[in-house]
Amino acid sequence: MELQFQKSQCRCLGRAVREVKNTELTQEVRLSDGMPDIGRVLGAWGQAVLRSKEWRAGQVSASGGVMTRILYAPEDGSEIRSLDTWIPFQIQWDIQNADRDGTLRVLPLLRFLDSRTVSARKIMVRAGVAAMAEALYPTEKTICSADQLPADIQLLKRTYPMMLPCEAGEKTFTLDEELTLPGHIPAMQRILYDTVRTEVTEKKVMTNKLLFRGTAIAHLIYQCNEGNVHTWDFELPFSQLTELEGDRSPDAQADIQLVLTNLELEQGETGQLRLKCGMTGQYLVHDRVMVELTEDAYSTRRTVELAREPLFLPALLETRLETVSAGQQFPGIEGEILDAVFLPDFPLPQRTAEGYSLEFPGLFQILYRDESGTVQTATARWTGHTEFPADGDCRVDAVLQRIGSAQTAGSEGGVKVIAQAALSMDVTSNREMTMVTGLTTGEEQEPDPSRPSLILCRPEGDGLWNIAKRCNSTMEAIQKANGLKGEPEDDRILLIPVC
Repeated sequence: MELQFQKSQCRCLGRAVREVKNTELTQEVRLSDGMPDIGRVLGAWGQAVLRSKEWRAGQVSASGGVMTRILYAPEDGSEIRSLDTWIPFQIQWDIQNADRDGTLRVLPLLRFLDSRTVSARKIMVRAGVAAMAEALYPTEKTICSADQLPADIQLLKRTYPMMLPCEAGEKTFTLDEELTLPGHIPAMQRILYDTVRTEVTEKKVMTNKLLFRGTAIAHLIYQCNEGNVHTWDFELPFSQLTELEGDRSPDAQADIQLVLTNLELEQGETGQLRLKCGMTGQYLVHDRVMVELTEDAYSTRRTVELAREPLFLPALLETRLETVSAGQQFPGIEGEILDAVFLPDFPLPQRTAEGYSLEFPGLFQILYRDESGTVQTATARWTGHTEFPADGDCRVDAVLQRIGSAQTAGSEGGVKVIAQAALSMDVTSNREMTMVTGLTTGEEQEPDPSRPSLILCRPEGDGLWNIAKRCNSTMEAIQKANGLKGEPEDDRILLIPVC
């Protein structure tokens, strides 16, 4: 006799792709009329901006650019000049299951920028951009359950509380602020370059709403009227609330990736500044779901054949926050450090025998005035490593959460630059479970009344279910006969009743 199981649907998000791709871009920049000829290129600074993302059949793509400022010293010996340019990029990822559609999260990073002189009126700029794309689509997992089976059929059911990805979306907003330089720092003549870094300081799922707060930190390098170079950092706090598609439990949690979509910094005639900063918070919500699976079955009175199917659910096991301290020595550099920046790359997790090894590369760049008073730049690559234990049936996805400002300190024979970055590591189950989806039973037979009960010494680690199945008894009968409420201790003598 074939016994069918009831089917229900567990809704969650599947992942079509999560992959980092790198691209290198070059662009030739010509000086505008009225700008003096190039004597020496000092360097380039920039900001990665995401303008659009698209999910088409079989492919996802992202486009944007690098807002670049190039500093050069004119040939005529006049003050440093700044040259603006936009370097566009477009990156594509191939995905399987071309008929699917869903939500796309893209996070771009600027890996490096360098520049060189082509002629007295031209500069060649080379940019390295990395972008991580995560394509999520709604899916339903079939869960089979059995009800109203014959009394002799024994079922092994287990309930798993799982944090499953259930909703993804985005919230776009703009910061528009009038800024005034504090009175204790020198007045501004011209902006040399500026960057913005962002961080989320709070995130909370509230039933059918998502609240997140954070800060945009603008870093400004400028020249004062006397020609000296100064820096100014200012913070712009933000708070955003967005509607979710459905009600979430108190256990729900959100992951938010902030991306810059636009950046404008204008300097007025009287020295006031106006900053327009467009941002998008790309969110992914996990919520707790109780999943009950039938994992095994047998009968004390008949033969039973099981139909099984594999089941994979992308359950989030834990989220770890790791602070990485980066430090790089610049030997032989003396003088005044004008500015320092740290450009981190995406972390690279590698599976080891004990868990994961995380490689975290980055690039330091400094702007300084040497002992002769000449402004110079220097760059140096840095790579950090960290290891942490992890089960073999899991996957680790690491992403940059926050970048701290770079700090400089004098050291013997040079200067040292230090920066900190916060990494978020999601540990996700990679284990495929098996569930019983149906039963085929033979003819029912009456138990043999002459068969005696068994006395068994429980082997270490052998559970009641396996003992009952092997001895043609039931867990309830064994527990009742031995006065047990749960599993017995190892090596206990058990009475196994006949069923």
